Amino acid sequence: MANIRSQIKRNRQNERRRVRNKSVRSEMRTRTKRAVAALKVGADDTAEVVRLAVKRIDKAAAAGVIHKNQAANRKSRLMRRANSLAGAADG
Repeated sequence: MANIRSQIKRNRQNERRRVRNKSVRSEMRTRTKRAVAALKVGADDTAEVVRLAVKRIDKAAAAGVIHKNQAANRKSRLMRRANSLAGAADG
């Protein structure tokens, strides 16, 4: 346990941020999984679910939970998957 007052405060701040970031990260992952599942099934609202997943990824990056490049990579992977599955469904 820290003895220095500033470090004690820093630990409290870090714990609050960790809990907040955890919920944001969890929501982002959940939305992404729902989007992938909708793509696989070929649901009617697939475009909307993918849009919400991208929105959550952007919000996580804006909040500093993930890096902006990580957000770009996640969106790219999701859209690449959406396009490949959409192309397979059409053809």
